[in-house]
Amino acid sequence: MSKKPKSIKTTDAAAPSKTEPNESASIDGVVDDVIDLPIVDDGIILTGAAADATDLDERLKDLPRILRVALLINHGNRDVHDRLVADVEALHPGLPLTAVFAITDDPATALALAKELDRCAVVDDTPELRHLADCVRLLNLPMQKDLASSDDYRRVTQTLMNALGRLPDDIDVKLAAEIESFCIGWAMIPALRHRLGRYQRSGLVAANHASTLGDHTAPHRVAAAEEAMRARLEARAANQRDEDEDADVDDQSAPQAPAPPSPASGQHHRLIVQLNKTEMKSTRLKELLPQFENVINKALPLVVPPPLEEVRKTLLFEFPYARNVIDSVLSNLIGRSTVLVRPTIIWGRPGGGKSLIARRIAECLSISCWRTDCSRSDAAFGGTDRRWSSAEPCHPLLAIARAGHANPMVLLDELEKAGNMGGGNRIDGIGRLWDCLLGMLETETSFRHPDPFFQKNVDLSQISYLATANSVAALPRPLLDRFRVVELALPSRDHLDALLPAVLADLARDRGLDASWIAPLDGDEHAAVASAWRGGSVRSLRRLVEVILHDRDANAIRN
Repeated sequence: MSKKPKSIKTTDAAAPSKTEPNESASIDGVVDDVIDLPIVDDGIILTGAAADATDLDERLKDLPRILRVALLINHGNRDVHDRLVADVEALHPGLPLTAVFAITDDPATALALAKELDRCAVVDDTPELRHLADCVRLLNLPMQKDLASSDDYRRVTQTLMNALGRLPDDIDVKLAAEIESFCIGWAMIPALRHRLGRYQRSGLVAANHASTLGDHTAPHRVAAAEEAMRARLEARAANQRDEDEDADVDDQSAPQAPAPPSPASGQHHRLIVQLNKTEMKSTRLKELLPQFENVINKALPLVVPPPLEEVRKTLLFEFPYARNVIDSVLSNLIGRSTVLVRPTIIWGRPGGGKSLIARRIAECLSISCWRTDCSRSDAAFGGTDRRWSSAEPCHPLLAIARAGHANPMVLLDELEKAGNMGGGNRIDGIGRLWDCLLGMLETETSFRHPDPFFQKNVDLSQISYLATANSVAALPRPLLDRFRVVELALPSRDHLDALLPAVLADLARDRGLDASWIAPLDGDEHAAVASAWRGGSVRSLRRLVEVILHDRDANAIRN
C-alpha cells in the first residue's frame, strides 16, 4: 500500500487549504482522494506577474511563451519559475499541484503538474494550458539516460521546433540566432551528451545545456554565412566605388576593372586582391600588373582535400618514421571542405627529411608548395613598396599567383636561421623574417593583410604554413605561440626499404625524369646501401643512392 504524501506547511501569508474529497492529485504516481496542499502564495504570483510587466526587452513580447521561457533559461533568469507559477494560476487558479510546484523544484512534481495541465486543457477546452505544460517541462526536465525515449522530451522538442519555424520575418537577427541555437541544441542533447563528460551527470536540468550544444553544431554554418556576407559587402562596396568614380572621371574610354565575384562563388573560391578602376590606372602599378592579372579581381579556387586515408597511406609508406608528423598535419583537414593546415613547425636533428616530408605533404594534398630558404630571407618576404625598383608583393601572394589557387602551402625551411645576422638583417632585429610572419599566421590579420605593393588589404587566410627547424630554442615566443611544434625522430635501419622508393623518386625529379625511368635497386645495390647506412640521416642515404646510380650509369655507358 502506498504512503500518503506529508502535508506541506506554509507561512501565514499562504494558509493551507484542503481539496474536496472527490478531487484527486497525483505526485510521483501517488494518488490520494484527500491531500493537504497549500494554496499558491500571493507573493509568488505577484513576483511572476511583476517580472512580466517590467520586462525591459520589448523584443520578447511577440514570441511564443515557450521561446520566452527558453531565452530566460538561457540568460540565467532566476524568476522564470515564478513567472510560470503566475501564468498557471492566472489561467487555471486553484490547482493543488501548482501550490506544490511553487515552493519546490522537484522534477517529479513539475512533470506531474504538466500532465495535470494537459488534462485540464482538454476538459476546459483551453489549448493555452497545453502550451504552458510544455513550458513547465522545458524548465524542469532533468538529464537522464533514456531522454530520447521520453514522451515529455519529444513533446517539448516538437513544440520548440514548431515555434522556431514560425519566427516573424522582422525578428532581430541576433535574437533569432540565439533562439535557433537553443532549439537545435535541445534537439541534439540525446545524441551529444555522451561526448561531453560534464553532461553525463544525471539530475541536471536539460535546458541549461541546450545553447552550449547548439553552438557546437554551428561553426561551419556560421563560417559559411560570414563568408557569404563578406562577399556581398565586398561586391556592394566595389559597385559603390565604381559608381562614384564614374561620376568624377571624364575619360570614359579607360579600361574597366573586372567585376568582383558574386556570392554564388561560394566557400570554394576566394577573392584575393581587389582594385578599382582608379587604382588599375596607376602609372607605376600598371607596368607591373600583367604578371598578376590572374589574381586581381578574380575569385581563385580553393583546392578540395583528396581522400585523407589515401594521403595518409601514401605518406606513411614513404616516411614510416614520421607517423606523428603526418597525423598531426592531416588531423586539421578532418571535416574541412578545403585544404588548410594549421601553422606547424617540424623540428628534429639535421638529415631527417623534414623538408622532403613537408613538400610531399603538399604534393599529396594537390596544392602548390612555395619554398622559402629562411637562412637567406628577411622582411622582404612581406613585400616591397611599389615606389622602389625592386617592388613586389608579399611572398605568400606570389605563391598564390604562381599556384593559380587561393590555398597553396608556404614552406619555411630552417626557420631558426631567419634570426641570424646577414641576409639584410640588422643587429637591432628590425627587418627579420620572424617579425613579418606574425601577422600572416593569425586568421584575423591574414584575412586583411596590408600588402605594400598593391597598397591594399589582401586575403592570405587560406594559406598553409609548414616550417622546418633543427631546433626551436632560439625562436621568439610570439612566433612559437602561433605555431604547433612537432618533433621528427630520425629513421632507423628498419625503415630503409620504405625510404628507398621515395629517395629514388626525388632523385628522378631532380634529373627532370619520371620516377618510372629509374629502376629500383637490385640485390647487390640494395645490399651495398644497407651495409653502409645504419639509420639516421636521410640526406646520407640520398648520397649513397646517388653514388649507386652514378655507378650504374657509368657501367651502362661502358657496356
